[in-house]
Amino acid sequence: MNLVRPITRHDIKGPKLYAPIRDDYRNRVIAMKQHRRVILGDRVEIVFDNRLILTLQIEETIRLENLTRDDQIAEEIRLANELMPTPDSLAATLFVPLPPGADAREVLGQLVGLDEHVVMEIGEHSIRAAFEAGRSEADRISAVQYLRFPLSAAARTALLTPGTRIAVEIDHPRYPHRVECPEEMRASLAADYGE
Repeated sequence: MNLVRPITRHDIKGPKLYAPIRDDYRNRVIAMKQHRRVILGDRVEIVFDNRLILTLQIEETIRLENLTRDDQIAEEIRLANELMPTPDSLAATLFVPLPPGADAREVLGQLVGLDEHVVMEIGEHSIRAAFEAGRSEADRISAVQYLRFPLSAAARTALLTPGTRIAVEIDHPRYPHRVECPEEMRASLAADYGE
């Protein structure tokens, strides 16, 4: 199943058709995310997105915000497709969870520059993340960031090869962390490409 194709209006069920399948769909996505989540230290979490995850986000937004007009739904689809992985890139959402009582400005201020310090290793390929512009200020970053890892043909081949080592690293001077990812994550990411 190719999970990097753009979402279309035909993929969106809307509240009436979505309601009966909502619990099963959400449980399926929650289970999938377990193999697509990387926790780096106590402040950063990265979840790799795909078509199934982003379609769920659209359905949930339509449900919660009671969107009914075609233009509203089209805008949600457009926004989700901007976050979609492509045949030559992985896409992910980076979260900075704020502990209860934490000073958000202080926590997010310590991570200024993070957008230049996230790297994914796929076998011998080291790929620096490209962050969506406009989500950082001089004194702090947004708690939610969208990033993309460009894939060369060789890096994609490595990703699709069982047993290829995958790691995610933050080489930020104030927050260095590295995680070696399990084979289940590589397999989940590779499955997006219908391999």
